[in-house]
Amino acid sequence: MVKVKTAGRGETFSYGEGSYSKIHLLIKGKVKLSEMNDLDNELIKDILTAYDVFGDLSLTGLPYGDEYAEALTANTVVCTFNASDFKQLLHDNPQIALSYANIVNNKLRKLENRHSDLVFRDAKSRLIRFIKNWARTDGSRVGNKIVLNNYLTHSDIAGVIATSRQSVNVLLNELRDSGLLYYNRKRIELNDPMVWN
Repeated sequence: MVKVKTAGRGETFSYGEGSYSKIHLLIKGKVKLSEMNDLDNELIKDILTAYDVFGDLSLTGLPYGDEYAEALTANTVVCTFNASDFKQLLHDNPQIALSYANIVNNKLRKLENRHSDLVFRDAKSRLIRFIKNWARTDGSRVGNKIVLNNYLTHSDIAGVIATSRQSVNVLLNELRDSGLLYYNRKRIELNDPMVWN
């Protein structure tokens, strides 16, 4: 009924199709959901953390054709269900079904917020909001700082906030020069918790 897989950074997860469509539960690590267009431009739809779900969320056997999932961290652990088995699990367990409905609702709300960000916010505001959300879901308090393990490239961040890699670099440098954060390839330190909460 369920298979557990440990994946390395850069490995992808199949969504399957038809009666072989799959739904994945992320147990440990980080996963990037993306889509490529005809010009090989990547749109990053979401960055997932532990206990999020992805795959054939509709459980219809028709997963998103162009979407793919890629592990961003080493030792990413994912539980994989056939969509039909998961559907039966939800049918037999109303509490799990309610939890699943809540997870899908939160994904929809996150998508709506991202859409309004694109319409109403400039690139700097989108970056700051992205970092705030990242800090909320993945940050660790160390003294009076919030520390993030940096597993994203500037291109990844640009793909999430719909701007260029160069703009992300310029904006991160502005935030660093203003003293709000420090970053390198391994970590990002948010220096003023009042600004980042």
